[in-house]
Amino acid sequence: MIKKLWNYEIIPNLLYETNRNMIKNKLLKPTESELEILAILWDRKTATVREVHEELLKTKDAGYTTTLKLMQIMFEKSLVTRDDSNKTHIYKPAVTKEKTQKQFLNKMINSLFAGSSTELVLQALGNKNTSEEELDRIQVLIQELKLRK
Repeated sequence: MIKKLWNYEIIPNLLYETNRNMIKNKLLKPTESELEILAILWDRKTATVREVHEELLKTKDAGYTTTLKLMQIMFEKSLVTRDDSNKTHIYKPAVTKEKTQKQFLNKMINSLFAGSSTELVLQALGNKNTSEEELDRIQVLIQELKLRK
């Protein structure tokens, strides 16, 4: 009996949970379209599908049903929360802008710059005209980092 339980109940459940956790971790990474929606929600704090859709229409051609489906998927992926107590659902971002930026930045540093944040900064500063104000902010950050060590 113990052998049967191990083979037919424990292992499949363990495999299911492992697979579910792997899928969940993969799904937490927003796509480009989901990032556009998150940017709107970060700016507005809360919004309906209609409000997000109208904002998206200012920069791209998007169908309402596509926006709705994306937001439903984002809810399933825990990227947004949804208040469905009224007929019109209200969505809020469930992930912070800072956490998402950090996640993407770390991935970019590791994949494109061999883990070197210095290479990223040099590339970023070398490819555009950096304002005096931006350089001052960078200098302050460098000083703060030096003081921490």
